[in-house]
Amino acid sequence: MMKSILIITSYFPPEIGAASNRMFHLAEGLKKRKYKVSVITPLPNYPTGKIFPKYKGKFKYTNIENNITIHRLWLYASNSKNKFIRLFAMFSYSFSLIWFFIWNKIPQTIIIQSPPLLVAFTSMLFLHSKNRRLILNVSDLWPIAGLELGVFRENFSYKILQNIEQFNYKKADIVLGQSEEIITHINSISPHKKNFLYRNYPDFEVSDMENKVTTKGKIKLVYAGLLGVAQGIYKLCNELDYSTLEFHIYGTGGEQTKIESFITSHPELPIFYHGEISRNKLHKELLNYDLTIIPLLKRIYGSVPSKIFEYARLGLPLVYFGGGEGERIVERFNLGWVVEAGDYQALNRKISTIKKTDLNIELKQKIRKTALIEFDFNNQLDYMLTSI
Repeated sequence: MMKSILIITSYFPPEIGAASNRMFHLAEGLKKRKYKVSVITPLPNYPTGKIFPKYKGKFKYTNIENNITIHRLWLYASNSKNKFIRLFAMFSYSFSLIWFFIWNKIPQTIIIQSPPLLVAFTSMLFLHSKNRRLILNVSDLWPIAGLELGVFRENFSYKILQNIEQFNYKKADIVLGQSEEIITHINSISPHKKNFLYRNYPDFEVSDMENKVTTKGKIKLVYAGLLGVAQGIYKLCNELDYSTLEFHIYGTGGEQTKIESFITSHPELPIFYHGEISRNKLHKELLNYDLTIIPLLKRIYGSVPSKIFEYARLGLPLVYFGGGEGERIVERFNLGWVVEAGDYQALNRKISTIKKTDLNIELKQKIRKTALIEFDFNNQLDYMLTSI
């Protein structure tokens, strides 16, 4: 008899981004291992903050995709910077979850994605009383990350969020953390809680590598991902030294308009914005570049960008500009170069020392080989399932 498992997440395809990809691969991986998988997620709205056209006007949309049952629930969609509106949006999804829990049969084993803290709290609070086996999958440490990014201040509201975070850890039967820093933090709160380091490794087919990049001309540097405040791509456009490189950008987000305006007002700079494309197409496009960059405006405790593992699987050398545990991973596995977060002078100095001839097919094949051995999604999932 197939084991049933439910995944509760705030992000899932057709939405884009690391969180969506992570939960999709988890669902697919469990299904391939003969689990009967179902998913609860909001009506698609990320990153625009608007319900996708196909789902507008619906309170609930359930369908089966590739033998996975997906329940998409209503929420008040918004990407407003107003914290009260965003809080209301999270509350709306929590209310939809409670409604679903009351009227539907819930499997015995449940994986709950955190953040958002409030969504995880709602699930923990309601389902713990139902004696379900609760696995909390922690991808970022909130509210600490919000404090480091300047989203929160250490006030009464912050204390409430800390209490919610602690409640979530204590009520979980098992906690999955995507970084060693997350695991350390969880142990400091719930020292006897069973936990497991579960990295955000990608799971996609890798085609035969071709050396599509020439040794002539400037280094073709690429960034692909969210154009948000935390990534600081607009500031990067302002600070980069373009004497030895050209900069290509893919993605969408809050800084998109500012970036496009900057490019328009500086036609002399070799900056190219290519918009947003599908993940499969992006993987093919990235093979045309010499080097990628993973920037964070500030080092965020517990954060390890999934792009490290994704780019390594593609064999793309990288410059890591974010500090913390991600920096240590890049150095340990020789995936590229590291620069202290926020030091743009050091970044330009480092890039100036990289020769285009260094970024050859041999280096890329070496990085890809390392990724296929060290960052294997299936090995990790199999080990986790036998350990929990």
